[in-house]
Amino acid sequence: MINFQSIELVQDALYQRKYVAQRDLATSIFLSLKLHKPLFLEGEAGVGKTEVGKVLASILDTKLIRLQCYEGLDVNNAVYEWDYPRQILYLRMLESDRVSIGDMENAIYSRKFLLSRPLLEAIEHQEDKVPVLLIDEIDRADEEFESFLLELLSDYQITIPEIGTIKAQLPPVVLITSNRTREVHDALKRRCLYQWIDYPSFEVEFQILKMKVPGLDQQISHQIVSTVQQLRESELFKAPGIAETLDWGLAIQSMDVKILDEETINSTLGVVLKYQDDILQVKEMFATNQGNE
Repeated sequence: MINFQSIELVQDALYQRKYVAQRDLATSIFLSLKLHKPLFLEGEAGVGKTEVGKVLASILDTKLIRLQCYEGLDVNNAVYEWDYPRQILYLRMLESDRVSIGDMENAIYSRKFLLSRPLLEAIEHQEDKVPVLLIDEIDRADEEFESFLLELLSDYQITIPEIGTIKAQLPPVVLITSNRTREVHDALKRRCLYQWIDYPSFEVEFQILKMKVPGLDQQISHQIVSTVQQLRESELFKAPGIAETLDWGLAIQSMDVKILDEETINSTLGVVLKYQDDILQVKEMFATNQGNE
């Protein structure tokens, strides 16, 4: 694994892969790698939290193991699951050989019948390069699910009742993201380094747009970022993130328009906003502003 000697080198590596990171984020990534501590990234949806995991895996030239959290996520989908069909077939074979019940239990509850899910896969990795484990949107999972993570985050190990404790030979790089739709328990946060990622400033977002959508007219890029920044200051149900800024830039570029006028904005608001009430509110806001000029 790459051993970064400075925060600036982390920042440069991210930038080379078209991720513009402020120094505080680069510092948190640097410390996470140096201290082998999980990094908890929190912020509004669309500010680039998930992208950190993808880019970091690219920088380290290693495998990205992503666990997308959702309501109802449990140990069977996140950690491990027994391969019941194979266990039953094997059990029938043992019965025909008149094997004792104790020996049957020992045989069917062995590692070869265990199916690895993302968390166990990250712990058991056999490659020379440790993987990046991205636990994405932990706030979408139930609070009970967090308890499954505590042992992994503190000791990089997982305990399976029928087998015992499986410990990582080398700890994976762990990133956890949250959109803060609910508060994550302190016990989980204490095991991590913490970093809040905010919406970027105008200058940074303009730089990101130029980098990600090359060839887009400079004036239009300026208008897009200015408009998105203005939208975030409005009382919308869902403010647009960086991903929406980039999508809007690509949409405008594909339309080959020369100026971002009110008509073009109104006809493409569905690229930036995802709720009808927000679209109607913005159209009304632009119409009012136009009338006051």
